[in-house]
Amino acid sequence: MNDTVLRLSGITKRFGSLVANDAISLALARGEVLALLGENGAGKSTLVSILFGHYVADEGTIEAFGEPLPPGNPKAALAAGIGMVHQHFTLADNLSVLDNVMLGTEPLWQPLSRRAAARRRLEETGRRFGLGVDPGATIASLSVGERQRVEILKALFRGAKILILDEPTAVLTPQESESLFATLAQLVADGLSVIFISHKLDEVLRVSQRIAVLRAGKLVATLPAADADKAMLAELMVGRAVPPAQRKARPAGAVVCALRGASLTGSHGEKRLDAITLELRGGEVVAIAGVAGNGQDALADVLCGLHALSAGTLAVNGAALPAKPSAWVRAGVARIPEDRHAVGVVGDLPIWENAVLERFASSAFSRLGVIRRAVAHEHARTLALRYDVRGTEAAGLETPTRALSGGNMQKLILGRALMGDPNAREGPSLIVANQPTWGLDIGAVAYVHQQLLDACAAGAAVLLISEDLDEIFALADRIAVMNRGRLVEARPTGEWTLAALGLAMADRRVA
Repeated sequence: MNDTVLRLSGITKRFGSLVANDAISLALARGEVLALLGENGAGKSTLVSILFGHYVADEGTIEAFGEPLPPGNPKAALAAGIGMVHQHFTLADNLSVLDNVMLGTEPLWQPLSRRAAARRRLEETGRRFGLGVDPGATIASLSVGERQRVEILKALFRGAKILILDEPTAVLTPQESESLFATLAQLVADGLSVIFISHKLDEVLRVSQRIAVLRAGKLVATLPAADADKAMLAELMVGRAVPPAQRKARPAGAVVCALRGASLTGSHGEKRLDAITLELRGGEVVAIAGVAGNGQDALADVLCGLHALSAGTLAVNGAALPAKPSAWVRAGVARIPEDRHAVGVVGDLPIWENAVLERFASSAFSRLGVIRRAVAHEHARTLALRYDVRGTEAAGLETPTRALSGGNMQKLILGRALMGDPNAREGPSLIVANQPTWGLDIGAVAYVHQQLLDACAAGAAVLLISEDLDEIFALADRIAVMNRGRLVEARPTGEWTLAALGLAMADRRVA
């Protein structure tokens, strides 16, 4: 390849008996977008961590612009012109755009900060690449799309010639994604090289020139994007064909959950929910779209018994429930929380304990306050088999749950939610699924989708909270949009277009 700016040769990294990267060799050319694909646990994060010096490879070398890159030295990676925009932004909300961009670029012993020169350089960079942001604005006042521009500007300000984008559109509206793609095209035309990490195959095919696919730590394919399609990439990632989840039209049943004028006031007096009215019926999926931070988490918390409403009413199967999670679990409400690591499981507990964690006080799993370990183990074993939870080979159900991959941890949470209490004659009547496939690969996504649709077909009402619009259109019978704690009336999916949904998320009307 001519004009190679980055070359990884034979990169191998082991963690005990696990080979996370197995002799991986890749090259990146000037002005090229190389997409990096792979299912959860395929080795993408490890490879990028080695590139940035956070890990040291056991074998192999890295060259940037023809010069060896010292291993285990993040400062050297930055000095070589390698920058990264993380999926979860690394910005200080209380500081200005200029402060965030300058942070760490001046020595501590420099007597005066050269802010005026930095501001001029930042403004010029923004104009050049269509990344206009007010340097004096605080990060907290910016939209999600604007914050991402700041992250890119921060990398360019530091002289990045190679930019790694990790799930860059995960929290963007369709319009913001289009703006990002236009910016990328301009950056690449100017000679910037990009490694594009994403689970969204449509985007990968659109923006990249070449695609590298990792599976189980090995590089299994490198091919031109023009020669690929979604089905081919999915099969390369997981090693088998991945059929999409099948949604069948069905009539909605009785009202399972009803909110009327529901409001929730935060600890500082802010309106987290503002007079929401919503009905959820058995046998249907209602999706809530919206940019992160607009009240979706508050709605999920209320529907799991974590918070009591400040005003309005809420009934499940015709009855009001106290703000007590155990009461909601007993009432047949299942939850799939957004943060599987911090909220979904207790990582240091073994798999079998997490499998019964929400129902350990049930008579099915305890007697006189003592856990019936044999019954709990059998339940966890059935769950692992039924929901294909892998990663228990070494220590079985005693494996600490934190050792599971993201996809397998999500399957454990999904199985716990959908299997419910063995003493119950029916499955859950309401499922609150908050970002159920966030960060999962295409195989795990298809599996989770099908399980939710199967539960819905069995009569459950599903509330899907998601920032993935492809997921929403694939699963939902009705879609509502949340913005600043308010809810646009849920309408049938067929009445929405992608453009209309994006504008509603940005609190603008379709022209």
